[in-house]
Amino acid sequence: MSIQVSDEIVAAPHRDPWYLRLPVIADLRRSHGLQRGMLITGVVLSAILLLTAIFAPLIAPYTWSAQGDDQGSFGVQQPPSSRNIWGTTVSGFDVFSRVVWGSRTAVAVIVCAVIASAIIGVVLGVISGYIGGWLDRILVMIADAVYAFPSLLLAIVLSIVISGGRSSSWGGILSAALSITVVFIPQYFRVIRAEAVRLKAEPFVEASKVLGAPRRKIMFGHVLRNSTRTLPLIFTLNCSEAILTLAGLGFLGFGIEPTAAAEWGYDLNRAVSDVTSGIWWTAVFPGLAIVLSVLGITLVGESMNDLNDPRLRTRKGVKKGRGHNKLQGTPQVTQPAAPEGIDHV
Repeated sequence: MSIQVSDEIVAAPHRDPWYLRLPVIADLRRSHGLQRGMLITGVVLSAILLLTAIFAPLIAPYTWSAQGDDQGSFGVQQPPSSRNIWGTTVSGFDVFSRVVWGSRTAVAVIVCAVIASAIIGVVLGVISGYIGGWLDRILVMIADAVYAFPSLLLAIVLSIVISGGRSSSWGGILSAALSITVVFIPQYFRVIRAEAVRLKAEPFVEASKVLGAPRRKIMFGHVLRNSTRTLPLIFTLNCSEAILTLAGLGFLGFGIEPTAAAEWGYDLNRAVSDVTSGIWWTAVFPGLAIVLSVLGITLVGESMNDLNDPRLRTRKGVKKGRGHNKLQGTPQVTQPAAPEGIDHV
């Protein structure tokens, strides 16, 4: 029996460039239909929020605390005009400028709060789930105690403790971010801990122990790497929840001083009495900013979760009955030919 070995070398599989393998871009490439529409809508709305925050000084015609220009005072509750395209508030602020500058405040709180809570919650979750014992029981008890409090009420209490309820621009942003961080940590902790408890009994973890890998490498190199599938969804949902929590703090009067930074929740609070008087522009535009920002971030998170979950992901071009025998309903399997020189058994 002789076996002929071909001289051809099997080509290595094609690998896309690194920028095409980024989370959102990779999801866009493999999405289609309604999933692609939702993801593109969310990406566009989120990009508008981010770009507005970055280029706020170039987009806004006035500062967040400006009540007049070279022509004089804006006036209070003035309807939209060429001078103030979205009108003015009861305090004499330009609505368009306040909404644009408010995007910067929202993005700053998201970056500070969500990233800090994700890092702390993930690290504590991996340590607690992998090590277990008394440390795990204590951390779980603390997380459950924090999680039992209403998130907005806990944020209000922490905001009062940190800044006295009112603060300067960065002081208010940091106090709001810290109060939101404490609320979000248990969410990341519980998800990562559950994955760590499941993964530490897997064969690849046992093999790493047998090979003498240090505990730190096993926890953060193997367990953590395989337990972050749901983090993008939690991250995006927390971003939208951070915007709502910040708006709630401002609406209830525990946010940032209006002369220190623009904040959508405070503007809505000041516009409550305007709505009953038929002055709609002071409430509509800050409210739309909150709704569209939360909607865009939520659509991105939900779409990424659907695309990364095999049970929810739909496949392009899959038709009912394709690849099956029309008479018997079973896949058609063709026996591969034996290599030259080898007889069939």
